Amino acid sequence: MKLIQSRDNPFFKELLKIATTARERRKTGKTLLDGSHLVASLLDAGYKPLHVLLDASAEVDAGIMDRLHGIPVTQLDRRLFAALSELKTTTGMLALIEVPKAEAVPSRFALLLEDIQDPGNLGSIIRSGAAAGSDAIFLSPGCADAWSPRVLRAAMGGHFYTGIHEGQDLPRVAAAFQGMRVATSLEAAQNLYECDLSGNVAFMIGNEGAGLSDRLLALATHAVRIPMPGGVESLNAAAATAVCLFEAVRQRLMTGRSE
Repeated sequence: MKLIQSRDNPFFKELLKIATTARERRKTGKTLLDGSHLVASLLDAGYKPLHVLLDASAEVDAGIMDRLHGIPVTQLDRRLFAALSELKTTTGMLALIEVPKAEAVPSRFALLLEDIQDPGNLGSIIRSGAAAGSDAIFLSPGCADAWSPRVLRAAMGGHFYTGIHEGQDLPRVAAAFQGMRVATSLEAAQNLYECDLSGNVAFMIGNEGAGLSDRLLALATHAVRIPMPGGVESLNAAAATAVCLFEAVRQRLMTGRSE
């Protein structure tokens, strides 16, 4: 097993660029998974990493290593490994992967995300979308990098169970969607639980502060509000998305349309 100890190593330099810059991730079509949990999620979804990187000073999960038979493995000096990982307490494992390409097929249960800029929010939304069975998540160019280490960690493997479409013209996507286009609004007359969400539906989620643009709002077939009987006036984007998604899941289960 190869051991890298120098920051001048060409492979390490390549990894550092991928770990720290969205531009390099887009250029190479690669990203890094930080932690054995994400590597396990990748394997569970039927994907394989290109390369596995181990902290030479740490013990790693033997069970996962057994599943990585035939994958190149390189050890890194502790300092070099720490330069690639943002975690204070690591599992001693990173994986270099090729970013999966989402299929361009008609969607039945979609999310349209406009300028979601907080990586934690974006990761949480992707996680909820994957858990709810969303088949496509469309991101505007103003969204955070979906394949950044922070978003990947927040999504907890959700990236590998739904189609991630970055840099999308959301008005064009919305206009082409064959089904309901639902926007949340505090001023909407109809509440979420009065809306029939059992068919094809796309939830349109706006920026954390500004909400949806007027252009996207105009394309919504339904505007709904989430009832909030408590004292807080609004939910953050990730929480509101989860509420909407799982109300649709509930209705689909009740009508037998969950598949």
